[in-house]
Amino acid sequence: MTSYVNQSVPHGAGLQQPPGEEHHIQITPEELAHSFVDEAPPADLSPYAVEDWATVALFWLMAGAVFLQFFTRYVLNDSLNWTEEIASYCLVALVFIGSAMCVRLSRHIQVDILYRFLPDAPGRLLSTLVDVIRTAFFVYLTQLIWRLIEVVGDETMVTVQLSKGFLYYAVLAGCALMALRSLQVTIVNWRRGYSVLEKPEAFDGTGV
Repeated sequence: MTSYVNQSVPHGAGLQQPPGEEHHIQITPEELAHSFVDEAPPADLSPYAVEDWATVALFWLMAGAVFLQFFTRYVLNDSLNWTEEIASYCLVALVFIGSAMCVRLSRHIQVDILYRFLPDAPGRLLSTLVDVIRTAFFVYLTQLIWRLIEVVGDETMVTVQLSKGFLYYAVLAGCALMALRSLQVTIVNWRRGYSVLEKPEAFDGTGV
């Protein structure tokens, strides 16, 4: 069995065919099928950091708790009370750990309209000030969470006799990672000479 591929011959390409006439090339079905198969590029895991994998793990843990809650409530008609609390704690930890990923990738909500009207020098100064203030805020937030753990770190969960410490320390780790990533972004922006605020079109989300 032979298939045909249509190719249009441009004007003046040959003397034997009228301009624009379709030219049929015979190809085999195997060649036709092979033309639709592209080799997948090798997986590149280098852009991912520790917070990315932790976020994925927390997400699936939360998804498992939610599914278990749904299954026991609507299928077995005997809901497990602890699944709702565990899912809520996983969501809180997911937010803070995932925020570190957003800091590294400069994906948090930001307003850059002002930089379109500022000259380069004032824009660079303002952008650097934003980086410094952001880093200082995350450092201060980490300190506050640490002080909170000293006060309520020994509390237990409501439905399960487990300490809430894993939640508080997950939040602490998220804040510390945000401070670290913010410092890294600040240094990279300083060395590069611009940030995502000044040139958002230069960033593709790969991070530092």
